[in-house]
Amino acid sequence: MANFSKSNVPQFSVDVYQNEFLPEGGREVNGIVTVTSTGGGTTGGSPLPGAAAAPGYGPGQAPSAAVVLMVDCSGSMDYPPTKMRNARDATAAAIDTLREGTRFSVVAGTHVAKDVYPGNGQLAVADARTKAQAKEALRKLSAGGGTAIGTWLRLTDRLLGAADVDIRHGILLTDGRNEHEAPEDLRAALDSCAGRFTCDARGVGTDWEVKEVTSIASALLGTADIVADPAGLAADFTQMMENAMGKEVADVALRLWTPVGVEIRFVKQVAPTVEDLTGRRTEAPPRAGDYPTGSWGDESRDYHVCVLVPEAGIGQEMLAARVSLILPDPSGAGAPQVLSQGLVRAVWTDDMVASTSINPQVAHYTGQAELAQVIQQGLDARKSGDFDGATAKLGRAVQLASASGNQDTAKLLSKVVDVVDAATGTVRLKAKVAEADEMTLETRSTKTVRVKK
Repeated sequence: MANFSKSNVPQFSVDVYQNEFLPEGGREVNGIVTVTSTGGGTTGGSPLPGAAAAPGYGPGQAPSAAVVLMVDCSGSMDYPPTKMRNARDATAAAIDTLREGTRFSVVAGTHVAKDVYPGNGQLAVADARTKAQAKEALRKLSAGGGTAIGTWLRLTDRLLGAADVDIRHGILLTDGRNEHEAPEDLRAALDSCAGRFTCDARGVGTDWEVKEVTSIASALLGTADIVADPAGLAADFTQMMENAMGKEVADVALRLWTPVGVEIRFVKQVAPTVEDLTGRRTEAPPRAGDYPTGSWGDESRDYHVCVLVPEAGIGQEMLAARVSLILPDPSGAGAPQVLSQGLVRAVWTDDMVASTSINPQVAHYTGQAELAQVIQQGLDARKSGDFDGATAKLGRAVQLASASGNQDTAKLLSKVVDVVDAATGTVRLKAKVAEADEMTLETRSTKTVRVKK
């Protein structure tokens, strides 16, 4: 096999894990689809057997990219004053991490959005000179004004949309609630920007709204996290930018084709985070639909596909779904490229052992999806004063985290509840919980652990 350096194109492969056997009358078919991209992005590698290469770049080349850094400059960033300084330093560290030749801009966000570097609706090209100029512009930023994140995103969309590049990415930092525009204005901005660029969102401190920040990352297929201590921003921003610079291919879609009579129950990303993609389907006739996955570097993700097939008799079998990785033709005129594909099957049997066995991958990720759900439900119940409900939900979360080996989530849960017995999910709510601990648990509730294959 040939070796591929960072400048080579990534190879995509699809593996399907399922129990294809159904009892007589059985209809629900589940499959875990593992998508792996290798040979491009952040590390070298060899092409996987049966994997297809995405359109790529010659030796010494890298994909063209544009990045906009949105920095919250609202009045609350001055409390304490170190917060604004840390934000400036973190953005400077991210700028230092930009690959030479990357287009970039810095946007100062308040109740309005302003592109403070390079300005005039332009993007700069990263080199030693423009990076120094951008950091000088950062030093002049001061806090004052309100927060209207939708305006930041719309300006970012205009800046990125004007760039003829392969990868478009935003990084957004906020420390407060989106109080100077209506929730529907932010939703409209997210709907407008979805599919046009990806965006990582970070909340600094503890005065921001978790659901606002996570909804931004969810809609724009990026990551969300809390940086409770502003001193940690520089390391976080550097890592975010390194990840963005490792992306090689954008606009990859998961295409699901199903035969006549098959109903789609859901399509979810289940690793590295839980993200329900069911409602994001765009039709791709005949009998197929595309689900967005965003940009890819060297990485692997898992998806849970669940379909209902027509009833059939013992001994019959059928193709329940075909899952393909699709890259659209950039011109929009030609057929999309199929990067890799896998099959989800259904076989009816009277072997009770075979038909009642749950595939380990399916069982694991069903538990991880439930874990994310019960954490959210438990925290919501706690906030509303339903302490019995919160205890029950968070107890179930402790049980699921323990059983699946999700140690990071288990540690976060232990800061909100006292664990009496993890195996049975017996817990007591802590009388006092640090706001940062509760927000961290909520923000990271959708992070999952991979199943041990």
